[in-house]
Amino acid sequence: MNEGFFAYLLVLAGSTYLIRALPFALVRRRIKNRFLQSFLYYIPYAVLAAMTFPAAVYATDHPISALAGIAVAIVFALFEKGLTAVALAACVTALAVGTIF
Repeated sequence: MNEGFFAYLLVLAGSTYLIRALPFALVRRRIKNRFLQSFLYYIPYAVLAAMTFPAAVYATDHPISALAGIAVAIVFALFEKGLTAVALAACVTALAVGTIF
């Protein structure tokens, strides 16, 4: 293995640990600010959306078919369908639109 690999691994592990452990070490009491609470509540959803959306758009050969699949997934999710139904409908839609184009 490359000698730099372990150095990179240590830096990555250290930075990840600091990002997760530092708030626990610095904030000892419960956060009472409603704005900060809601901000911290929605961070995981925002990060997940920021990571998932570009991957979903570029998952097919044609972005139009991917956007059609995303649109169908959003509609199914708004109608509170299950995760399997949403994923299946999005995949079938992307496949159908991709076949047309």
